[in-house]
Amino acid sequence: MTSKPPMTPHADALEEYLLNLTRRRFFGTVASTIGAGLGGAALASLLGRNAAAGVNQLVGADGNALPNAAPSSAPFTAGPHFAPKAKRVIYMHMEGAPSQLDLYDHKPNLLARFNEDLPDSIRNGQRITTMTSGQTRFPVAPSKFRFDRYSNRQDGIMLSELIPNTGRVAGDLCFVHSMHTDAINHEPGITFFQTGSEQPGRASFGSWASYGLGSINSNFPSFVVMITQGAGNMQALSARFWGSGFLPSEHQGCRLRAGRDAVLHLRDPDGVSRTDRRRMLDLVTRLNTEEFEESLDTETRTRIAQHEMAYRMQMSVPELTDFSDESEATLEMYGPDVRKPGSFAANCLLARRLAERDVRFIQLYMRGWDQHNNLPGELRQQCNAVDRAQAALVTDLKQRGMLDDTLVLWAGEFGRTVYSQGQLTKENYGRDHHPRAFTIWMAGGGVQPGITYGKTDDYSYNIVENPVDVHDLHATMLHLLGFDHKRLTYRSQGRDYRLTDVKGNVVNALLA
Repeated sequence: MTSKPPMTPHADALEEYLLNLTRRRFFGTVASTIGAGLGGAALASLLGRNAAAGVNQLVGADGNALPNAAPSSAPFTAGPHFAPKAKRVIYMHMEGAPSQLDLYDHKPNLLARFNEDLPDSIRNGQRITTMTSGQTRFPVAPSKFRFDRYSNRQDGIMLSELIPNTGRVAGDLCFVHSMHTDAINHEPGITFFQTGSEQPGRASFGSWASYGLGSINSNFPSFVVMITQGAGNMQALSARFWGSGFLPSEHQGCRLRAGRDAVLHLRDPDGVSRTDRRRMLDLVTRLNTEEFEESLDTETRTRIAQHEMAYRMQMSVPELTDFSDESEATLEMYGPDVRKPGSFAANCLLARRLAERDVRFIQLYMRGWDQHNNLPGELRQQCNAVDRAQAALVTDLKQRGMLDDTLVLWAGEFGRTVYSQGQLTKENYGRDHHPRAFTIWMAGGGVQPGITYGKTDDYSYNIVENPVDVHDLHATMLHLLGFDHKRLTYRSQGRDYRLTDVKGNVVNALLA
């Protein structure tokens, strides 16, 4: 028997390359055969799959099949586990943590305790930030703002004078005064609210919604993000807050920007016609399809889908951002800032227009709520920027018959302390981070309107009734979208992940 001659380094490398190609094709074939789960289904919706027929076919802007795009035989399996109350979500995140004491959680008895030390029995050795850990005193700072009673099914809810327009829609809102979180700093706090984990790398809520529900409108991504620059102290806002993590990349949020280029790199360069762009995409699609047939890498198909989506968005985005078809009454309802691109008012109106176009998850970030000093002045500015617009959004959805199937959430990453950070006067104070108790509100989408849920102690420091944590909130919202949060999973690196990790309970008292 002749021995095999020694191979050269180049031959070794070639053999290893061919062997890896064989392994990759084998495992890719197996994966494509057994992996027809939610991930493939959501991908299919983005690629233009016909759900009724169970056909996965890449389509162009005209709705016809793209050249050389082989359909998949995997059936369409995405969708809710049971009948949903909500079809979409509008999530307004107030980055920096609004003060529940100055907006929602009325504590009139604190007026008599001005500048008293917060009792040790209330603080009870709980963790505080390094920004106030060196203080020798923790002086109680009552809110300087008047609270008014707004009518609802519980004989009225007390809300701050800073948000009168929100008060006028209080009958449509569900206030949760007993939210709490483990995170005490902004970065992990925002990450926890967006992804269900304080550690970076997990998929965002919007990505989970896209993954589970798929897309209805082929001209827009299923997850869209908009950002408003507020006033005051700004915290970092990372793109990973709307990232897809381990989920397929087509589920990450698409950011709409203010100004001429709402989506970067969407416009054709000067001298390139739409016909030229179509011919170029057809060529690139053929090349990517050949690559997919060789490698079976699903991200290759994602690239094809993203190119096609960008082509369609060249027409759909300018139409979306053009408010000329809105009535003067509607524009007036949102306020004068609605005509300023990038303002919270403009983004709220865009959110309603995206909801009309069946975008699944619409995320609005409003920056600047981090009021460690000069809280009264900065909070007034922030509320002036959001109050009219957020109330108009709820009213607008309701008038158009969309509030019933649109779930609206208003939240920050945590709350604010009852004690003042730094110098305290009756006219000015600041508040530190407080994760133990704060307020969020929801509306529409199967939420019980006009109620308050949960209760805090006399200092708005500890929860004394019906605590709700972030996992509970996520579980409840997924339930309204038609999902059992324990069954909406994705396997990554040998583990089944979910938005609620290994916790979370649906809060049935919040459901209509």
